[in-house]
Amino acid sequence: MSADQTSQQPDGTRQPLENRGSNRSQRPTSAAFLEFVTSGWADRPVSAAQPGPAVDFTAARRERLSATFPGDRLVIPAGTFRVRSNDTDYRFRPHSAFAHLTGLGAEHEPDAVLVLHPRPESDGGHEAVLYLRPLAGRDTEEFFADSRYGEFWVGARPTLEDVSVETGIATAHLDDLRDALSKDAGPDGVQVLVVPGADDAVEALVEEIRAGHQTGEHDERLAEALSELRLLKDAYEVEQMRAAVAATAEGFEKVLRDLPRAVAHRRGERVIEGTFDAHAREEGNAVGYDTIAAAGEHATTLHWTDNDGVVRPGELVLIDAGVEVDSLYTADVTRTIPVDGTFTEVQRRIYQAVLDAADAAFAVAVPGARFRDVHAAAMEVIAARLDEWGLLPVTAEESLAPEGQQHRRWMVHGTSHHLGLDVHDCAQARREMYLDATIEPGMVFTIEPGLYFKSDDLRVPPEYRGIGVRIEDDVLVTADGNENLSAALPRRPEDVEAWMARLAGPSGS
Repeated sequence: MSADQTSQQPDGTRQPLENRGSNRSQRPTSAAFLEFVTSGWADRPVSAAQPGPAVDFTAARRERLSATFPGDRLVIPAGTFRVRSNDTDYRFRPHSAFAHLTGLGAEHEPDAVLVLHPRPESDGGHEAVLYLRPLAGRDTEEFFADSRYGEFWVGARPTLEDVSVETGIATAHLDDLRDALSKDAGPDGVQVLVVPGADDAVEALVEEIRAGHQTGEHDERLAEALSELRLLKDAYEVEQMRAAVAATAEGFEKVLRDLPRAVAHRRGERVIEGTFDAHAREEGNAVGYDTIAAAGEHATTLHWTDNDGVVRPGELVLIDAGVEVDSLYTADVTRTIPVDGTFTEVQRRIYQAVLDAADAAFAVAVPGARFRDVHAAAMEVIAARLDEWGLLPVTAEESLAPEGQQHRRWMVHGTSHHLGLDVHDCAQARREMYLDATIEPGMVFTIEPGLYFKSDDLRVPPEYRGIGVRIEDDVLVTADGNENLSAALPRRPEDVEAWMARLAGPSGS
């Protein structure tokens, strides 16, 4: 059979590739079926939609953004589905900027677009409108035939009215988006800005409307402003961060209770990962990032996520994990624990150095200090300990100088990053607003020093090789200092040992 004869449709034409997914379908297409499947349904229940807990906060956030871009039209897409394999998608997660400004988390709402329309100059500010794909009627083919959006396949979407009630934002049909974005747009009219990288189709639409009269530099300003808008957390965000950290602490306890099974399994790291990830899905939306379950030498690989190794008594296991709650705020916590419940002398020595570095960082993570001071304080301790152990080729002071930095061989990452809707939150903020910024109340960031001695590192004694330690906590800056949000998880080596002993007891309580 020739290529021209294959994949023919009943009318003799060649079936397009994009339509061949239906070849496996055995859905009937008769008129009788269509009439029968679209009829005989009870009325939908009366809506029980209520305003979400973030409504007042998201309105204030939009006002702050509005003040930064007077007269511009701001386009913030939720994003769309991303293909995982052939015709199956990854679970949807809205873009963080969209979630921040609407309060919609979990898997809401694919393809939706938040637009801030400029009001007339005499009025000022912006009017927010959410454009989304509404619930389809049961008399439509989408209802039973569309595996991505159809109610029979994925459940009923909310109505436009429901979303408006929940978010406090006016809603409109997604089909109206093009005309809404085009209104008064042009070289001498309204400038249209879109969040880059959130939704390719929406970006292409905006580019078409702008017709080359506006550069993407304006879009970068929008992305920058949206990142900087999240640098200071409001009361709702702090509440969500506490919930994420609390759920993460529970997940760590489940992991430790399950540690004997990890030790017995040929891929014990995967057991740790599975235990935590199942907990995250049960108690929240998911994990906030791929869980790191790094036993033995794997702990010296900073982002070890293969998690396919064995977990051996006598070694350490580094667990870096965080629960993302339904609002999409995530924790990010690391604990390094002795698999058999007790640190060796060398393990404890290295662990204590990392803990001392973390405590030094906590001491300067206060209002008025600079964000970069947190890292500098941790590095002073790390360099001093490495010098005491005879591992540096120069003095600690020489290593700490910009032209030195030899101590960074054993800790190449930074000590802190902002945390919130993204595990590395506010990543597009300007340097002067992030690294060089003054610490303010309401900031939430990590403190996570570490020491990593690879198994083939000839610059350290054999007993250090293959040991990796990181201790990471989530920190809220307060008016008079800071609060360790993850303090419920033991940090001191003796407390870690007691914690493990308690969880290994007969009741595991």
